[in-house]
Amino acid sequence: MSIPSTQKYLDISEIKNDCLILKNGTLCTVLLTSSINFALKSEDEQNAIIQNYVRFLNTLEYPIQIIIQSRPFNIKPYIARLDELKKVQRNELLKAQMADYSDFIKELVQLGEIMIRRFYIIVPYNPLGDKKRSFFSRFRDIFSTVKLVKIKQEKFEKYREALFSRADNIISGLSSMGLTIVPLDTQSLIEVFYNIYNPTEAEVQVMGELKDLRVEK
Repeated sequence: MSIPSTQKYLDISEIKNDCLILKNGTLCTVLLTSSINFALKSEDEQNAIIQNYVRFLNTLEYPIQIIIQSRPFNIKPYIARLDELKKVQRNELLKAQMADYSDFIKELVQLGEIMIRRFYIIVPYNPLGDKKRSFFSRFRDIFSTVKLVKIKQEKFEKYREALFSRADNIISGLSSMGLTIVPLDTQSLIEVFYNIYNPTEAEVQVMGELKDLRVEK
């Protein structure tokens, strides 16, 4: 009895033209957004942010996902660069100071458990609409393998246009709160999922450019 591939249970069918194509035909775009240090704002500024956020939520006519990704800060590239500079440093005093500084940074990151956080907003567009599907139908999908739905190029372009129209509305609504939002392109999307599904490999092997990648059929 053969064990099914993990890919069989993943929702993603394809990543192209700066969007995700799910196996059920849904298209998604991923927005990378900045954060706000709410505690440092004045009371008036905090109230304005809350009001703008409530106004933004009230304008939504479709579901979105807000994802916070927290990971330990990867200091290895910086330490490697310091080691390179230390090798070519001729001043013994400066070389010793660089070694002490490098050890200090390593200890600071380890003891302080410094994390890097990224904030994403997932904007979907389902041409069929979830309203036509019952709760039990959507619940059943969680425990079953997804079936691939192919989209013709003409329909894909139409759906993509509708998707990014939604994304523009999201960006416009959140920009009023002082946030900076950037849609991820194809290369960035692939890197995000590469890092998610290959966390160990991603630390030692950086993914190459999209044009240089070779996909095995």
